[in-house]
Parts: sequence; C-alpha cells; structure tokens
Amino acid sequence: MRKPQEIATAFSPRGELASAQRYFLVGIGGAGMSALARLLAARNHRVSGTDTTAGPETVRLQEEGFDVHIGHSGEHLQVGDAVILTDAIDLASSPEVARARELGLGVFRRSQALGWLLKDYQVIAVTGTHGKTTTTGMIGAGMIAAGLDPLVVVGATIPAWYGPVHEGHGKWAVVEACEAYDSFHDLDPALVVLTNLELDHVDYHENWENLRASVVRFADSVADGGMLIYCADDRGASEVAEHSTARAFGYGASREWLAQTLNKVQGLMPGLEIEAGTNLPEIDSLTGLALPGKHNVLNAIGALVACTFADADRDLAYEGIRAFTGAERRLQVLYDEDLTVVDDYAHHPTEVRATLQALRAKYEGRRLTVVFQPHLYSRTAGLIPEFADALSAADRVVVTDIYPAREAPMPGVSSARIAELVTSQARYIPSRHLLAREVALMSQPGDVVVGMGAGSIQEFGPALVREWARRTDPTRKTRVAVALGGDTSEREVSLHSGRAVLSALRAKGYDAFPIDVSDSLLSRGDLSDLVGPNRPDVVFLAIHGTHQEGGGMQGLCEVLHLPYTGSSQLASALAMDKQAAKDVLARAGLRVPRGVQIEHGEPYNLGDLQPPVVVKPNAEGSTVGLSFVETEGDLIPAIQKALAYDRRILVEEWLKGTEISVPVLDGTAYPVVEIVPRSGRYDFGMKYLPGATEEIVPARLEPEVYALAQRMAEAAHAALGCAGATRTDMIVLDSGEPVILEVNTLPGLTATSLLPNSAKSAGMDFESLVAWIVEDALTRSKAR
Repeated sequence: MRKPQEIATAFSPRGELASAQRYFLVGIGGAGMSALARLLAARNHRVSGTDTTAGPETVRLQEEGFDVHIGHSGEHLQVGDAVILTDAIDLASSPEVARARELGLGVFRRSQALGWLLKDYQVIAVTGTHGKTTTTGMIGAGMIAAGLDPLVVVGATIPAWYGPVHEGHGKWAVVEACEAYDSFHDLDPALVVLTNLELDHVDYHENWENLRASVVRFADSVADGGMLIYCADDRGASEVAEHSTARAFGYGASREWLAQTLNKVQGLMPGLEIEAGTNLPEIDSLTGLALPGKHNVLNAIGALVACTFADADRDLAYEGIRAFTGAERRLQVLYDEDLTVVDDYAHHPTEVRATLQALRAKYEGRRLTVVFQPHLYSRTAGLIPEFADALSAADRVVVTDIYPAREAPMPGVSSARIAELVTSQARYIPSRHLLAREVALMSQPGDVVVGMGAGSIQEFGPALVREWARRTDPTRKTRVAVALGGDTSEREVSLHSGRAVLSALRAKGYDAFPIDVSDSLLSRGDLSDLVGPNRPDVVFLAIHGTHQEGGGMQGLCEVLHLPYTGSSQLASALAMDKQAAKDVLARAGLRVPRGVQIEHGEPYNLGDLQPPVVVKPNAEGSTVGLSFVETEGDLIPAIQKALAYDRRILVEEWLKGTEISVPVLDGTAYPVVEIVPRSGRYDFGMKYLPGATEEIVPARLEPEVYALAQRMAEAAHAALGCAGATRTDMIVLDSGEPVILEVNTLPGLTATSLLPNSAKSAGMDFESLVAWIVEDALTRSKAR
C-alpha cells in the first residue's frame, strides 16, 4: 500500500526504464503484474520475478518460459535490472527493495512501467469505482471486432484471450486505469472513460474531495483533442465532469440520458428505438448482451461510445461488445449443472447490489446464496450497514473474515457485524477454509451460489465445485481415517486395535486408510491426509493413552472440523482424569473406591489409607503403571513406578471381588463381561496377553446384581457426558455391591478386548460393531 510521500520520493523516474538490461517484477503472479510481464516479453525484453506463493498464474508464467521464483529474498537481482513493484509490496520490509538499493538499481511502480510501455499508443484509459475491468474488455472486444487491432490490458484474465492481455498491433491501447494510490497518473490518455465514482480507497485518498480531485486531474491530462467520456447517470462521475476542463461527453441508460446519447451518436444501438417512458428492463432485453445485469447495460453503452470516438465501425463494434462474455471473476459461471456456482469480484456495496440484481434476473425463482469476503479493514469500516443492506438481497448470506491485504486489524471492524445486520438468513464462518464444505452441506440441487469479493475468496468457487461432487457422487464410499499408534505407552496395543479396525472396515466396504497422527506431526508436520477434498468423512480413533484418548486427538479433530468416533473432547478428558471422573461419579450417587491423589514432588500422604492398595497413574491407560501393593515395603516403589508415567497418581483401596466390565453403546448397556485373570491380578500382561485371562459373557452374577451393574454403567456414561461406545470397569464386592473403578471412552478393539466379546454375545460380530461405531459418529456429526 502506498502513501503520497512515498510515491513522490521512493521511486525512480519513468524514463530510466529505457536503459534497463532486464526487468525484475516483484509480485509477478498478480493479474496486473503478469500482464506487464507478458507485455515486456512481447517487446523482446528479458523478464523475471518473484512472488510470495505459487499459484495458477505463476505456474502459467513458468510454463510460458518466464523465470519465476517463489519466495522473496533479493538473491536473484542482478546489476542492470529495473525492479518493478506491485503496490502491495512494502518498501521497508521487501528484501528485493533492500537488495536493489545495495546494487544501486532503479525501483519503479507497475503503473510507471505500464505508462512507459504505452507511450507510443493512443491510450483509452478506463477508470471508475466499479466496472473498469468489464468496460475495458468490452471496448477491446468492440475494437477488435471492428478491425482496429488494439492492444488491450485488463486487470483480470479474459478467458477468450487466455489472459489479461490482447496483444494487438494497431495504434490504440485500451487499458484499465486504477484510481487506487493514484496509479493512473502514470498513463498518458487520449480518451478517459469514467464509469462511475464513489468514495473508496480511503486509506489513501482519505475523503471524497481528495478522490474527486485526483480523478479530475487525470481527466484533465487527456491529450489535445482528447475526451472525457463519463456516465452521466452517476452523480460522482458527473461531478468530475463538472470540475474538469477536458472536453466531456456524457452517456447514460436512463430515459433522458440514453435518448441524448443516441441523438449525439447517430444510430448508436442498432434496432433500439427510444420512446418516452422506455425503462431499463426493456432496454436490457433489446441489447441482447452476453453479460446479464443493468450495470452491464451501462458498461456496454460507455464502451460503444468509446469505440465510436475511436472511429470504429459502429455496427461491428456493437456486435463485439454484445458477444463479450466477460472476465474471470466477473459474474463468471464456474459450474452450471444441478448446482450453479458463480465467482464475482464485487467488493463494494454498489457492486454487490448490482451483481445480485443481475443474478436474480438471470436465475429467476431459484434460491440465491452469496458467500462474501470483505476486502480491507479500511474499506469495510465505514460501509458495514451498506454491505449488510446490499447482501440482504440474497436468500442466504455467508460472510467470512475480512481479507486484510497488508492492513492491520482495526478495532471494532469485523465481518461478524455485517452478518448481524443482514436481514435475510445469515451465517458468519470466520475461516475461509471451511466455506466450501459448510456451503455444500447447506445447499440443495437448483441453488445458485456466488462467491464474492476481491481477496482470496476466488478459491471458494472451485473448492465448492469439488465439495459438491464429493457430496453428490453416488459411487463414492465413506472414507475413514483410522488413527492408530500414537506416542503413549499403549502404542503397541493401539497398533493392534487399528489393524483390526482397518480390516473390518474394508470388509464392510469402507474406503479406510491408516494414519499415525503423532508420528506424522512429530516427523514431518504433515496432516495433508486429513484436509482438502480427499479428507476422511470420519476419523476412527483406535488409540489409547494420555493425550490420545484423553482429549488431545479429539481436540485436533475438532480443530480440523472432522467427525470422530467416541466421546467429545471434554468427556474424554474428564474420563481420562481418574480423580476428576471419580468426583463426578460420586456426585451422581455411584460408588467409587476410596483413595488419595499424590502430586509429583509432594509428600506421600496417604492419611489412614494403608495396604493392601492399588497404585496407578491418574491419566494413563487402565493398566499402564499399575501396581497391586500388599505390604508397606512395596508402597514406595509402586508410587515411584506410577509417577514415571504421570505427575499425578492415585492410591486406592484394593477392593476384592469379581472384576467385571460393562460396555455401553449409545447409552444402552450390553452384556456384562466377567474377567478372570489366571494370576488373580488384572494388570497389563493379564489384560493383553492372549489366553492370560478368561472372559466370561454373560458374567456369572445374580440377576439383580447384573441389572444393577448395567444401570450403573449407563449412569456413569451419562454423568461423564460420553457418547458412542464406552466400557465401565467395576469390582463386585462379596456383598454383591458393584463399585466403579473407571470409565474407558475408547475401548480396545484387539483380539483380547472386552467390548467385541460383549457385542458378539449380543449378536453383533466384530465387523458390524466397527461399522456401528463409524455410523454412530457420522450420525452425531450430522445432528450437530
């Protein structure tokens, strides 16, 4: 972004460009800069450049043979280079600018280079707040059709020209001339076409008077015999004409001005006969323009006036204008089948209103959704009510965060304020990366969806097309990422669970793939398998242990907006914290073991609790670091063992009785499993070593005790806020009273795991159990 003092002092004189040996473009991937690169190359100049990130335009330039580097460093500059900058480049922080000064190279604005290249042409410069790109393209199309072979330079790609430039060889050059940062003052126009003028670019011009004065100076710069062609329907353009000393010609599409225009330029629109009372919709239907909208009628009239003053054959020029299909991101239809997806550059309330009116007229009766990204805090700050009013013309409005360019956030300026004021159905989605998937979910066949704005919102339309195809493809299988492994002491157990789950899902027809998230993050930082159009529909959490089943992985899935199996992040963290879970269960009236918690570095104060006791980490897997302590001599080593796994540990009374586990699926208890370890102690080895423990289903309990255990498991599941499948481990005392030891939110799914055995007893085989867990997660995600 440029400031007046910077423009006056920081750049070299335009004439010095002629002595350069090579031209180095900083920001070469932008529409205006890539056009400049091609103009220079077409005149046999050596061109190279850099840009911050790779994109479609940098790729195209590289394919065309340009030397393009990604990333700014200054290392590619050479003596003899002229360094040309887009106005988005900050002079103080640019490595290329710093290096240019070291080497004594000239530094120039893009507009200076363009003006220098066009010095031998008769220039038609198109300026104004709205419609510059389309009107420039229309004038070029009209002159091309009339055989004048102009050079045309537009600020966006014209699909019919395969880029932003039409390289003609006639005497005329038609160029989009931007009023931002006074860049149009580097041009030498013969004709100025002013489409309209509203207060914009307040970060530079500050107020209306300054902006108008700048445009007046530009209009006054036309060469002898030149002309200001302005839209007399627009108040701002008319004010410029009133203050300008240039010859001026006003055009318009209202009854009065269209009649005057037609009278001044004989037969300007063939087949149009204007009578008193003629209104704009009738004019629109008569012109037969390829581009919809009343605003494009005005653009077409202005373009035809400009062509006429350039001595183009009127009828041929009109045919070229009428057939012009527009530029990229100007009502550009990206997809038009069961859903219509449109991309548009509108970033001012007037443009937003005109675009939505055009879409309403073209797609009458269809539901219209606009997805809008405001551009610049400085522009948005004073126009929040106007944006909300303009956007309310759509049936549904989705607003994402402001595209800042190089501006810092401004207090109180937020897209959320726009969404709050919209009177139609509105939603604020801060992250643009979520727009496509969220809009695809809310869309139905027959809808029209337009992505709108001047920033990175251009990524939305193509992304929505991909998301829509993903959603509507009848042959597509549900894609499941099976998270396994991890970095905890139960990693090996998780690998066994994950492999079993993968096999079961593939047998059921799911598109399942494994991912070790911890390994990917710690080794490469790569989670690309979990984002983008090929992301999974759901993540199956076949993981165990701290910060895996304890809320960490669940939180990661939440951040990535991916459905996942099992309980929520909060419930998972709560259940993993054994002491916190015991407190919740006790408040719910469920009996838990008496015990104490010991913190690392604190005295081992057990109170009146004496061996025999059980010592275990507070937030580890159910049997990792666990010790059964029978004598006082074994207590300290057991505490130290547990503290090696966790900074907080539990010392609990060692309850003797029958060990049982009660799975709960969707809030309903399944058959109770009785656990009979051969050693008498259900530790890590007894739990996971095949054949080390006998599992009896259903458990050999009295009917009333069996039923009570199931009710307690259901109550524990609910008290902790769990979902999906859980497993509640208990001890049934000799008195017949069940005591809850802990709740596991991601039960194991290995060959020796308790949940599959319980489900099998209830008539659900392993593959069906795994499929149920997946479908349960997807159902809950859709409900949210």
